[in-house]
Amino acid sequence: MIPREFAYERPESVADAAGLLRTHGDGARVLAGGHSLLPMMKLRLAAPDTLIDIGGISSLRGITDAGSHLEIGALTRHADLAGSDLLGLACPVLAHAAAGIGDMQVRNRGTIGGSLAQADSHGDLPAVLLALDGEVTAEGPDGTRTIPARDLFVGFLTTSLRADEILTAVRVPKAPHSAYVKFNRRAQDWAIVGSVAVRTPGGTRVALVNMGATPLRARGVEAALAGGASPADAAELAAEDTEASSDPNAGAEYREHLARVLTRRALEAIS
Repeated sequence: MIPREFAYERPESVADAAGLLRTHGDGARVLAGGHSLLPMMKLRLAAPDTLIDIGGISSLRGITDAGSHLEIGALTRHADLAGSDLLGLACPVLAHAAAGIGDMQVRNRGTIGGSLAQADSHGDLPAVLLALDGEVTAEGPDGTRTIPARDLFVGFLTTSLRADEILTAVRVPKAPHSAYVKFNRRAQDWAIVGSVAVRTPGGTRVALVNMGATPLRARGVEAALAGGASPADAAELAAEDTEASSDPNAGAEYREHLARVLTRRALEAIS
């Protein structure tokens, strides 16, 4: 199939893009890398009246050491995350997760902001951001605001971004003791299940991929670790309070098993 007819806008600034979103309303969609949106348009699962292409806004690219945290432009490509020496030292889980997204073509087109705004619970980066306890910056006609990861993902393919807001930047703490382990059938496939573990001075955070409509924190695992449980014992609680689904790739029971196994491996990697 081919997409439905649509109008095309290419703003030169975030302010222009936000203004176009407000003007065109619910019929507009933002185009960043396009590797999620364009296939949906071809299948007519998405049929925007107007595409607002922000790919030319160069100020939305780059990775910066901001002292206590890292600042990442929303249009930074997955390939740039994977190849970043700064991320490799200061936040290796983000670089590692980006290196495993899709194939080379996808990594050279897809962006961190696009992945987070898409909010697909099958995706790697939303769960990584959640485990890191990071945040995003959103800009709209009414100004700029910061949204913590725990408040960003509100439902399947749904975020708390307003209809006229652009996700402009991602902030993550430095987390050298972090790991991501996932299971998929082929290297370029979505994760059947994934587990992210981040060790900080205040405790260990764990987030799960594809165990519900949104990325989920494994609170039972975190509490068990805080109480002195071993990684193996704590990981047995990984499937608690999850909503694993069944599909042709895996049944819910198998996904729960994977959550426990992968969480143990992620925790052991940072121990």
